[in-house]
Amino acid sequence: MNHGADESSAVLKADSFGRILLVGSGEQRFVRRDLGATPWWLRGFAWFLACREARALARLDGLPSTPRLLGWDGRWLDRSFMAGAAMYQRPPLGDVAYFRAARRLLQQVHRRGIAHNDLAKEANWLVREDGLPALIDFQLATCGRPRARWMRLLAREDLRHLLKHKRTYCPAALTPTERRILKRHSWLRSAWFATGKPVYRFVTRRLLRWEDNEGQGPKP
Repeated sequence: MNHGADESSAVLKADSFGRILLVGSGEQRFVRRDLGATPWWLRGFAWFLACREARALARLDGLPSTPRLLGWDGRWLDRSFMAGAAMYQRPPLGDVAYFRAARRLLQQVHRRGIAHNDLAKEANWLVREDGLPALIDFQLATCGRPRARWMRLLAREDLRHLLKHKRTYCPAALTPTERRILKRHSWLRSAWFATGKPVYRFVTRRLLRWEDNEGQGPKP
C-alpha cells in the first residue's frame, strides 16, 4: 500500500460510505477506497463493508478479471485498477461471447467460496478493452464454503442477476434453462423485497438522501 505524499488522485465515486479514488498515473494506477471522508456515525458500518471487500479480494487473489487486494489498513483499502467501462456505458448488445465469459467468471468466483451479492448493478460489471467481462465492488460479498446450502442460494441469486442483464442486452441467446431460472424466484428474493428492501430504501433515501444511481452518490 502506497501512502506517499506525491500521489495524484481523482475521485471516481463519492457517497455516504466514503470516496473511491483513482491514484497514480500511467501503469502505476490503483483504486483506493478512502473511509476518511465518511461521517463519524457511519464509520463503523463503512469499516465493516471494507473488511468484507478485503476478505473477498484476498480469496480472489490470482483470479483474472477481478481486482487484486493491494492493502487494507482500516482507513484505506487499495486494489488494482481494472481498465474498462461499466456495462451501462458500453452495453454488450447481442454479444453472446461476453455473457458466456461472464457466466464462466461468475462460476470461478463462486468456486472460491464468494457470492458477490450486488450484481443487479450494471456498474459492477465491466466491459474491458478486449470486450471481456470483469467484476468489481465486493463490499457486499459473502464468503463461505462453496457447497454450503446458503452459499449455493446466494450464488443462484448472483446468476439470476447476470441473466437479467443478458435478457436486457442479448435476449435471443437465453436458453430454456436460463429462462426457467429467471422465472423461479427464491424465498431469499421474496424476503428481501418484503422486508429488507423497504428498510434499505428508508435508510438510503430518507436518512442519507442517497439514490442508488449507479454509484454516483447523493442527489442534490
